[in-house]
Amino acid sequence: MARRPTPTDAEPSTGLAHIADLIRETVPPLHRAGIPFVAVPAAIAVAGRRHGWIRTPATVAALATAAFFRHPSRVPPNAPGAVVAPADGQVALVDHAAPPAELGLGDTPRPRVSIFLSVFDVHVQRIPVAGKVEAIEYRSGSFLSADLPAASDANERNSMLIRTDDGAELAVVQIAGLLARRIVCDARPGDQVTLGDTYGLIRFGSRVDLYLPEGTRPLVAVGQRAVGAETVLAQLK
Repeated sequence: MARRPTPTDAEPSTGLAHIADLIRETVPPLHRAGIPFVAVPAAIAVAGRRHGWIRTPATVAALATAAFFRHPSRVPPNAPGAVVAPADGQVALVDHAAPPAELGLGDTPRPRVSIFLSVFDVHVQRIPVAGKVEAIEYRSGSFLSADLPAASDANERNSMLIRTDDGAELAVVQIAGLLARRIVCDARPGDQVTLGDTYGLIRFGSRVDLYLPEGTRPLVAVGQRAVGAETVLAQLK
């Protein structure tokens, strides 16, 4: 789940504990899904530490993989009705499109915001709005480059339908990309989810589509950078 800052009324740390706290704030923790991918090259680096041709590339691979699976702390806005970005990345599309058919929302086009995640972006996905998970549907597919509009329909995807306490329905779709071969979704139908919580991850390079209720006006533009759990994409009425 998304981590929160230390409360202001908490007892301040001192000495080595304070240094450790500063390191934790500066170096993002690792998402648990990345542990095996980091552990293998790290173990190779340790085993081959006497040989630079083994140690150096293995160390670089471990650090690069750790950077990919980083899981930084985020603080969602407290504005009522705010819909936040479900992922870090660049806004690739702001348009109208029919949501995934498997969610049973009909074929009427809805406002859609698509966020493209490069291999350099944080790859965990965040809950865009508080509510109840009504459905989760997985569909196999192709692995087109995630920045192409056709990827929404053609690529492997995992779609989640969230209903807010006010009855608004939003669909958030994890879409595999050219290099991605694994979609992770920890949420389950029936879960009560909180704004900004971490619910999934895509490996390696991907896209996340967010379908808003009809009549909702997106507040972002194509080319804008989005920060997961913090950038407000829309305001529900």
